[in-house]
Amino acid sequence: MKKKTGKIIVISAPSGAGKTSLCAEILRSDKNIVYSISYTTRAPRGSEKNGVQYFFTDEKKFKSMVKADKFAEWAKVHDNYYGTPKSFLSKIIRGGKNILLELDVCGGMNIKKCYPKACLIFIKVPSMKVLKERLISRGQDDKETIKRRLINARKEMKFLDKYDFAVVNDNLKNCADALKSIIKAVEYKL
Repeated sequence: MKKKTGKIIVISAPSGAGKTSLCAEILRSDKNIVYSISYTTRAPRGSEKNGVQYFFTDEKKFKSMVKADKFAEWAKVHDNYYGTPKSFLSKIIRGGKNILLELDVCGGMNIKKCYPKACLIFIKVPSMKVLKERLISRGQDDKETIKRRLINARKEMKFLDKYDFAVVNDNLKNCADALKSIIKAVEYKL
């Protein structure tokens, strides 16, 4: 019998939509899913640790990795670079586990080009007003950054029709349950 190949699952959402909390819940509840750790040039936030949430690096090293074709996808988002290492993706899916990627819409589109069978899920917010309130309440960004994130959110919403699924995060538990159901269904997709 042929060994099962894992699935690539991409979660995208505007900043503040809850994707990090949702991904954490999915990972807690399904031991067959591995979180894809991206490289980034942004500084760690709060209690983030190198090699756990991200591989933190400088711009020079990141660009040398781009030149060496080490990323399945990479992009500059909010003035920082982010990239998914090809070697990590290949190792996980060849091993039969599913891999969860938390990416912006450009990253999602690039993954879909390289891996057409990848499942792309977009997390929507109930409204732009709710998104603004969430960004303010998390207390991580200044007013200018929040303004930029809201502008980017409107742009990201234009990619919705390119995604396989969309789920509104108006309640964290309900949204997480919907994501878990989608992921279970994807495991049976040929």
